[in-house]
Amino acid sequence: MSRRHYNLPPLASLSAFEAAARHLSFKVAASELSVTPGAVSHQIKALEAELASPLFIRKHRGVELTEDGAALLEALGSSFLKISKVLEQIRSGDSDNHVTVGSTTAVAALWLSPSVIRFWQDYPHVKVNQMAEDTYFADRSDVDFFIRYGKDPNASLPHTKLYRDILTPVCSPELAEELKGANLRDLTEHRLIHLATKHSNWTTWTDWFQALGFNESIQTQARVSSYALALQVARKGAGVALGWKRLLKPMLDSGKLVALEDFNIPAPHNFYLVERENDSLSEGALALKEWLLKELEENSV
Repeated sequence: MSRRHYNLPPLASLSAFEAAARHLSFKVAASELSVTPGAVSHQIKALEAELASPLFIRKHRGVELTEDGAALLEALGSSFLKISKVLEQIRSGDSDNHVTVGSTTAVAALWLSPSVIRFWQDYPHVKVNQMAEDTYFADRSDVDFFIRYGKDPNASLPHTKLYRDILTPVCSPELAEELKGANLRDLTEHRLIHLATKHSNWTTWTDWFQALGFNESIQTQARVSSYALALQVARKGAGVALGWKRLLKPMLDSGKLVALEDFNIPAPHNFYLVERENDSLSEGALALKEWLLKELEENSV
């Protein structure tokens, strides 16, 4: 009988291998693990010796995974993520009623947060943590699922379609009155508020104009770093923002902003819920996921 219950190599060697394989660098793995590159190399050589199989192809300027190495990385990555998630739930003190959702600041403020408030009316016991960042979310252990505009072609996590929004210029009621009957060229002569963030796959003014067949140059007279600022400028009558009708529905319904309906086009991409497999989600996470999908279905634009 094996002296190890699960017949696994030492966890230190598995941890060193996983970090080195994820980064394809012994040096970066050593920095992450707070050890020396020599220690990482020693652990990996010991692991390869125990498995009697090479896990890396050593090259002059780096390393590559062998077929066995790639298979082991996939298994370890999935297992470590599950372990990390369980530990996070244990730390929270309520593993069944805890969920963390990621989104951009715009999606969080304009849609997700109001939806979570409505969710709490039915599930007051579920702890919902929102992580709002204007950067790309990826497969990370501290997030159960996140909202993304457009599919990530390199993602390993499942994508569930939420909805396809409608893109339309939005502005103050006074400016909307002035722009009645305007064409696309007329629109370019007004101040267009451009959203400029470091990591963003949101549709731009240039994308929108090109989708309508207008390929002339567009001046950038106003650039902001957050969508909330773009909407504030538009509400004050100082420019035109590119609007998302579902996200902005409360502001459009209240009359704070007006959509220039003549220029409506479907957004090029859908919004997706990028999630872990259901068997790795807590009861609270599953409840929120199902509730959001149901609410979207019942209130389609």
